[in-house]
Amino acid sequence: MAYVAPANIDGAYDPRSHLTEVEEDDAVAPHTDLFPDGTPINLETYMYWAKIRREEEKADTTAGPANPWLRFFSMKKSAPTHETASESPSDEKKEKGSDTGSAVISAGEYRHASGALRTASWGSVFYLITTDILGPYSAPFAFQQVGYGPGVATFIGFGLMAAYSGACLWWMFMKVDSTKYPARTFGDLGYRLLGSGFRHLCNILQSLQLIFNVGIIILGNGQGLSQMAKFQLCFSVCNLVWMLAGMILGQVRTLAKFGWLASLSIWMNVLVLIMTMASVAHSLPNYIGSGLDAAPVITQAINRQPFEPQLNGIMQIVFSYGGAMIFTEFMSEMRKPMDFWKAMACAQVFITFVYMFFGIFVYAYQGQFTMNPANQGISAYGLQTATNAISLTAGLIAAALYGNIGIKIFYQNIFVNLLKFPQHSSPKGKWIFAVAVLVYWSLAFVIGSAIPQFSNISSLIAAACIFQFTYTFPAIMILAYSMQVDAIEGDREYDPANPHGSRVDTWRQASRWKRALKKNILFKAFNFLVFFACLAAVGLAMYSSITAIKAGFATDGSATSFGCKSPVDN
Repeated sequence: MAYVAPANIDGAYDPRSHLTEVEEDDAVAPHTDLFPDGTPINLETYMYWAKIRREEEKADTTAGPANPWLRFFSMKKSAPTHETASESPSDEKKEKGSDTGSAVISAGEYRHASGALRTASWGSVFYLITTDILGPYSAPFAFQQVGYGPGVATFIGFGLMAAYSGACLWWMFMKVDSTKYPARTFGDLGYRLLGSGFRHLCNILQSLQLIFNVGIIILGNGQGLSQMAKFQLCFSVCNLVWMLAGMILGQVRTLAKFGWLASLSIWMNVLVLIMTMASVAHSLPNYIGSGLDAAPVITQAINRQPFEPQLNGIMQIVFSYGGAMIFTEFMSEMRKPMDFWKAMACAQVFITFVYMFFGIFVYAYQGQFTMNPANQGISAYGLQTATNAISLTAGLIAAALYGNIGIKIFYQNIFVNLLKFPQHSSPKGKWIFAVAVLVYWSLAFVIGSAIPQFSNISSLIAAACIFQFTYTFPAIMILAYSMQVDAIEGDREYDPANPHGSRVDTWRQASRWKRALKKNILFKAFNFLVFFACLAAVGLAMYSSITAIKAGFATDGSATSFGCKSPVDN
């Protein structure tokens, strides 16, 4: 997956801009997890080269990118950096390869390009982390389900733990990423600590999360379109409209071409949040959409109800902190990833208080009538239509971005790595990719139309996928990392010429386990407990979501799978 959004949005020069699209995508090919003799690369090797890379970054005193905010608004590219400006025409021809357009890039050339591509600043990464689509719209519904007290406590508690998880991911990335062995995805980071099985699990859940996100956006957009049409258009047709639009927009293969659209969608969502708060403060709730009879607005400090709906509400908050899934991608694009903690810390504070304020504000005015997404709870048709029109456009762009990344992950891991298909940028691969886009959006349409329950299905995917990347996985990964580092302290000095010769014992021997568990006992015990507590929370949340979905279908008058009745027409 050629994820280049941070560098592009930052406005910095992209060294690949003179290459063809084929070369941009195929430039990742030299990356491998094996030594030349076919043996797996061990943690000591990753750490050795990572230390060298970090020293190079510390010694780099060249001027970084200009102000990311000014570059974002100007949408201009800076002049080539000294690494790329000195390239000769012969070097360019060598990179372009044969007349057929296939990329011929050696491992050494790739490592040079990989280092040159790291141009994003921590300011631009902060901007990207806060470009959430579903999180802020769902925050008011979370307060409606649990009340003010538990809602604030959960927002702050989840924010603190998300910051801790982000710090763990940053620390591990700094210790195992290098120009020689770059860590580009969450799965790459997981593989170096817990093996190939864990990488496959990460890739599967990441793919599942992305396609469900697309399905949820189709569902939300379908609800908005049905409101705009005053429920005169069959709901399944409303969803079908967005599926077809996504199939068209999804044919764009290169993320760079989404740059200005993605930037526009961010401000469109901010505008919708402002319009929603202004509207709910001066109009009645949307009684029809909520499915409740008109009555005075009631808000509660604690909403005492069965734990299932409360857990479903809490899972909406998880969406706000769901960016950890692509933290590794962000760090891999940074010129100095050691500064990532600044972006992550500022983003977590921003998300915690801004999203929480929006949730409290809307809930205070709409109480038990609060809807999910929040803007569809506006009762005035004109304002409701205006916010729907803006959010539908922003949602389609977001879904296209999610779909682009999701299709590339699936294509690379299944079609290329397992089935030996050509890269999606090759002439044959482009046709396969085009068909994959149609299939992907069709599956997303099935997800959104088969379970027309926005809150329940989003709670399910938050529990099954997002919770893992933000809370469960970082805890077990930092535990595995700390144990392996402590075990390495008893080994001989690492020799890059003999990378497997430093260990004095193996994990099949008790001596290595003793060293791994001897130090930092409280830290390791804390992460061990966090890991199993997260697994328990995930199990309960998934049970609650599935139970709520079943109850939703059993409710008289509710929307049915692939039916014409809109879920917000009650």
